[in-house]
Amino acid sequence: MNMQVAPTVIAPPGPRTLADTGLSLVMMRDILLKTIFRMNLDLVSDLSRILCLPVPATQELVDLARGQRLLEATGTLHATSGNEMGYQLTDGGKARALDALAQSEYYGAMPVPLDSYREQVKRQSVRNMKLTRDQLLKGMGHLILPEDLIGNLGPAVTSGRSILMYGPPGNGKSSISNGIRDALGDKIYIPRALEYSGQVITVYDPIVHTAAEEAVDDPNSLRRTSNRYDQRYVYCQRPSVITGGELSLDMLDLTYNPVARTYQAPLQLKSNGGIFIVDDLGRQAEPPQKLVNRWIVPLEESKDILALQSGEKFTVPFDTLVIFSTNFHPNEIFDGAALRRIFFKIKIDGPNQENFLKIFAMIARKKKMPLDERAMIHLLKVKYPTINNNFANYQPVFLIDQMIAICEFEGQPNHMTPELIDRAWANMFVRDEKIAK
Repeated sequence: MNMQVAPTVIAPPGPRTLADTGLSLVMMRDILLKTIFRMNLDLVSDLSRILCLPVPATQELVDLARGQRLLEATGTLHATSGNEMGYQLTDGGKARALDALAQSEYYGAMPVPLDSYREQVKRQSVRNMKLTRDQLLKGMGHLILPEDLIGNLGPAVTSGRSILMYGPPGNGKSSISNGIRDALGDKIYIPRALEYSGQVITVYDPIVHTAAEEAVDDPNSLRRTSNRYDQRYVYCQRPSVITGGELSLDMLDLTYNPVARTYQAPLQLKSNGGIFIVDDLGRQAEPPQKLVNRWIVPLEESKDILALQSGEKFTVPFDTLVIFSTNFHPNEIFDGAALRRIFFKIKIDGPNQENFLKIFAMIARKKKMPLDERAMIHLLKVKYPTINNNFANYQPVFLIDQMIAICEFEGQPNHMTPELIDRAWANMFVRDEKIAK
């Protein structure tokens, strides 16, 4: 059996000296002083962990600050910490820390220069993903899909290009998007923060990024990666950002915090190396055409343009599989130019009767609802013809949950009858009628 193995992502090399960080000595010194001031740390080993620098580089930075009379040794050896010498801010160091905090509240992990990050994005590009049919099917879990759909989705996902999924509501477009996300099995490195033109942009976000803590517990992984990669990055699952009707254009810009005087990365920058899902396209405040126009340069050139508060514009890598999902026909919401920019267009239809019955039986088994032949015949021969046999993936769950709710209320065991089918059906659709006022 010919098995494809996903390529291993190359880790960002760790800095051995301060020069290897790519940052200015003044910026690193000020972050050191702010960190000591805000966190009340005095040991090089603790500072090394918080600053995400190797101990020798941290000691080099401490010695630099001592030489400038901003730090001084406390004269105390900490017996519980390997007889480490403690350090504290001098009066001049405190004054410099306060001055630096007035310029930017950022402290802690040293940021990664934008140019260094660009190189790491290439090493872990989502376009390097080689997903097999089995991996994609596994990611889809229990979904029952038309046979040709996986064949259409596979090339779209492995290309790392944009995808538009469209079709009637309730047929699993969101579930398929999530399945694609789950199929991405490998891990990448997310910077805690980036540095550009002396400004700090925080990137790592625990809401978006899932740290791969299990790698730390793996002894083989420890031997391979411990202190071998740049600790300014977090080893994470490939990220996925899911937005819906709340998506607005300003969410795709840098967010400036005027109190902390730092920037937060926009959603698409946080999703680099992973997936950005725009669900329910057409339900946002901005027109779909306007939203897609914002993506044209990133989709075509693999780079995005952001702006600082000063108005200075700069480019960042755009390495994201963008999935648009809509209940509208593409021709209703896009012009031809916008459609050409979206590489794959995949229609997600409702199931045929055979797949509908498979879904219904699977849900019934899962929810411990016994199937009844009379009830099923009533559903297929009496109810569905009233809606031109338009089956949808959401309907089995809806109907079965309705019948279970009725049985629980009536104090009866779960069962299925034509009458219960009628009662459940009545809640699935609202009759088109005028209400007297």
